[in-house]
Amino acid sequence: MNQRVMKKNLLFLLGLVLSISLFTSCGDDDTSVIVSISGTVTDDTGAALEGVSVSEKGGASSSTTSATGEYTIDVADNATLIFSKEGYSNTEVAVSTGTIIDVVVNRSPAILFGLYFEEAGNQSIDPGIDLGAASIRTNANLGALSTPAGVFETVDYKGAVSPTDMVWYAGWTSYENILSGGKTKSFTQGTLVNITDADIKAAGNDINWTKDNTYVLDGFVFVNDGQTLNIEAGTVIKGKAGETDNASALIIAQGGKIMAEGTATDPIVFTFEGDSGTGQEPSLQGQWGGLILLGKASLNSTPGVSAIEGIPTNEPRGSYGGSDDADNSGVIKYVSIRHGGTNIGEDNEINGLTLGGVGTGTTIDYVEVVANRDDGFEWFGGTVNGKHLLSIFCGDDALDYDEGYRGQNQFVINHQNPDADAADRGGEHDGGTNPEAATPYATPIFANVTSIGNSGSRALTFRDNAGGEYHNSIFINYGRGVDIEDLDDQAEDSYKQWQDANLKLQNNVFYNIGAGETGTALFTITN
Repeated sequence: MNQRVMKKNLLFLLGLVLSISLFTSCGDDDTSVIVSISGTVTDDTGAALEGVSVSEKGGASSSTTSATGEYTIDVADNATLIFSKEGYSNTEVAVSTGTIIDVVVNRSPAILFGLYFEEAGNQSIDPGIDLGAASIRTNANLGALSTPAGVFETVDYKGAVSPTDMVWYAGWTSYENILSGGKTKSFTQGTLVNITDADIKAAGNDINWTKDNTYVLDGFVFVNDGQTLNIEAGTVIKGKAGETDNASALIIAQGGKIMAEGTATDPIVFTFEGDSGTGQEPSLQGQWGGLILLGKASLNSTPGVSAIEGIPTNEPRGSYGGSDDADNSGVIKYVSIRHGGTNIGEDNEINGLTLGGVGTGTTIDYVEVVANRDDGFEWFGGTVNGKHLLSIFCGDDALDYDEGYRGQNQFVINHQNPDADAADRGGEHDGGTNPEAATPYATPIFANVTSIGNSGSRALTFRDNAGGEYHNSIFINYGRGVDIEDLDDQAEDSYKQWQDANLKLQNNVFYNIGAGETGTALFTITN
């Protein structure tokens, strides 16, 4: 046989092998067999689910469950079925498991938390608050009450103000005037005394400020470790106006104390230098810094001591945190803090009252923050308790906590400017920062809160593994309700804190919330 013939025969054989191979390959694609699959779909409580979509993944076959949760579908025996329904988690099952496939699909976190709304005694009813009056009293009977364990008073009403007793913010706050469309409460100014940080350093361990003087803070003024600042009732303290390097604030450093004990008839006032005492518009924000207390109570951030926001990080006296949860930074009582929150850097403002690592030995009672550009009150870790707190017409959040704050607060009023873009949240609640799953978890408790929002703001946000509790509280006029973070890559997120009962919303009233009135409308799960 010559070479030409051999070559032709070889080519013929190769073609034959290739044809057989292609035929065999095509046959492999067609080896699947159509089978009929049936079964029942239930939810995680065992209830049959109607209207569940049953479809072949990547295929055209589909079906829907009946009122009894039953379905039938014809698909390839190597297919995967997808079970989906709004409000439930999607479930995938391989057909190879058998021709009868019963499936349990779990209710979504949003559905579960929405059901919790009524189970925990929350309601959507009119609390009877008249925003045109000088008092935000509520109706006397707004349903079941709960008194959490701790330092809380047992009262027979919801919200911050008794329907019948004397209003606790009367006489010493600006809030009454603002409710009626007026300006901040007037005060009497004393002899102006300029105060610098160097003055305090040189003043010795006991510093006394008296009401016959008005003290003007010139820059960042620190009360240092071992020093006590005593402020007489009726004293006025002013911060020089300015931003960045020209900002002014009063900072109580770790180991320092402030004894600011005003009275209902003679409150202590913190404001800005240009405030004449005749009353300012509540829209006037960011004119000076604010009041900052830094203690030695524990945080959940690493390494357990942080630099407070609003103070340059190269200032060692701006540190807070430690291991003494009973630390005592002094007394803040019958104090009005106005027009603060100046910007010391890009998106870095000072809160009205900042509490960094402050312990339970500190007294915070009858404190008003008015027209702060940033948050009204912010807690960074710590354990300090508070009562009779007001955040009025502030530019960001009313109540903000982070880094594992665990204090207890009762009788709290938040009243936002009614303009839709004038504020952010009634409560912005974060748990950990570095790492986000750090302990101790943020589990503060708030009771008897009256929170009045606007159509552009949200009542509450829980995220970054924050827990926390609200009891017997009232939230009205918000655009949105409560959102809780549920992250796929975070085992201890805020949704998990709710599952573990570290996050509770019990016996509260939500009224005139733009998102709706039902639990599923009011409570949103974010990721």
